[in-house]
Amino acid sequence: MPRVKGGPRDHRRHKKVLKLTKGQWGSKHALFRRANEAMLKSLSYAYRDRRNRKRDMRRLWIARINAAARQSGLSYNRFMYGLKQAGVELDRKVLAQMAIEDADAFAQLVEVAKAEGGG
Repeated sequence: MPRVKGGPRDHRRHKKVLKLTKGQWGSKHALFRRANEAMLKSLSYAYRDRRNRKRDMRRLWIARINAAARQSGLSYNRFMYGLKQAGVELDRKVLAQMAIEDADAFAQLVEVAKAEGGG
């Protein structure tokens, strides 16, 4: 069976991979095989971490809300329960932002939560 060379098609594919690995250290940005391995890893990490970022941000928001609620004498779970009972439909991102930027409004929400059975 005759040898088949890739020609322009392979050249395009190699260029695409090397472009994606630009900025990698060592031979990972220069040699196709090493670059292809690095690219596959990079793309899988990127896919995985787009999902992990959502988890990480939710954890951060919860930590911030908990800290702000505890300063007003209420735990996170009692605060969230009180808000739900009161019919306040703010998501954790907004609540965390309020806790940092608008402490007075957050304190009012804490009072609403306390009144509705939060503690």
